[in-house]
Amino acid sequence: MDHSTSTIEDILKKQRLFFATHQTKDVKFRMSQLRLLKENIIKHEKLITAALWNDLHKSYEEAYLTEISVVLLEIEYHLKNMSQWAKPKKVRTPLHLLPSRSRVISEPLGVALIIAPWNYPFQLLMNPLVGAISAGCCAILKPSPYTPNISKVMNALIQETFNSNYIDLIEGHREVNEILLEQRFDIIFFTGSAAVGRVVMRKAAEHLTPVILELGGKSPCIVDADSNLEIAAKRIAWGKTINAGQTCIAPDYLFVHASVKEELIKKMITHFKEMYGEDIQQSHYFARIVNQQAFQRLQRLLELGRIRFGEKVDANDRYISPTLLDEIEVEFPIMKEEIFGPILPILTYTHLDEVITYVNHNEKPLAFYYFGNNKQAKEIIARTTSGGVCVNDTLMHITNHYLPFGGVGNSGSGKYHGYHSFMAFSNMRGVLNSLTWIDLPLKYAPFKYFKLIKKLL
Repeated sequence: MDHSTSTIEDILKKQRLFFATHQTKDVKFRMSQLRLLKENIIKHEKLITAALWNDLHKSYEEAYLTEISVVLLEIEYHLKNMSQWAKPKKVRTPLHLLPSRSRVISEPLGVALIIAPWNYPFQLLMNPLVGAISAGCCAILKPSPYTPNISKVMNALIQETFNSNYIDLIEGHREVNEILLEQRFDIIFFTGSAAVGRVVMRKAAEHLTPVILELGGKSPCIVDADSNLEIAAKRIAWGKTINAGQTCIAPDYLFVHASVKEELIKKMITHFKEMYGEDIQQSHYFARIVNQQAFQRLQRLLELGRIRFGEKVDANDRYISPTLLDEIEVEFPIMKEEIFGPILPILTYTHLDEVITYVNHNEKPLAFYYFGNNKQAKEIIARTTSGGVCVNDTLMHITNHYLPFGGVGNSGSGKYHGYHSFMAFSNMRGVLNSLTWIDLPLKYAPFKYFKLIKKLL
């Protein structure tokens, strides 16, 4: 397919013309498009899961739970609530503006650019799209080239579901991203690395385009002395190995109280084996590293530290087993970059202040995990910051439609999911209706009634 500048400019021009018809502002139209998207996702389910297996070795079960079901539930949530969200909201009018009336109306921002990563290539392209449709936007979608099979399936799905003047998908590598980012969009939604996020933000700034950046970072996981170690071990092992650790909110490093460290490691090893068997490489449920470049980067991170579990790597299969890495120093490379793989470095502490100081000294993480009692959880949440938090669990906050999802600082800006997705692609427009049957002279020069105005304000 031709992805030249002129072709992309033509797609964008046609979408702007379609948006100008105001058809997308009709709530019934938006709902019909979401229903059609849901219908075709269900229709293409086997193709989607097969493509995810070919690209990332995701099992059908994992692909459905972490990609397809997330999008279908998001669509259902928007269908149930969109009409209410889209209604004008009456707000109070202060005394000095009476008898005027005030309201807030939501309107779509316009044409959106949605750029998705490779790790959850279906979910992280389609979920923002649900928000864009719900808000009434047109959209150009750009999937990652590193997962070509699912990219092709999504392209076919989008072409079958939507008119390209409304929603279109463009495949391609870096040069296509560069052309897209030169264009003026009304909003850019980007999920990926902080490094590329900076590029997106710089390009968007040239057009003063608002951006939502869903990035990543090093999400800490803390296990306190009084935690339920059986539950902590199981949930951390699960959170670290879903998609072979290639999850932006995966526990990136573990701080465990020195008194329970050995027991926790032992229990985590047990749970790795319970989930994936003695020979994890043969498990149908353990994913693979996306490509050789990512594999080699992860392999280098294994050079320092003591491996307590998981020495097996296989370059030909892009396989790295779940790995617990002990005797870690904070200066090691593994503590300087987001791991994005099934490797978990382990550090110990004796007082929570040590952990809080370390977390606050580094970039703000996308997620924060604490295992322990609620009183300590409240304290550590109050003294740190992050995009989201799970207490006595990992990853699961992302599944709650009522919670905003997104980062802070280096881990991103802007929130989405549920109502927050609707808001992300909307402009909240304040409207003041003033009546004409009365015209109080208070506001006009030469301000004869200034003393009265001052009392009213």
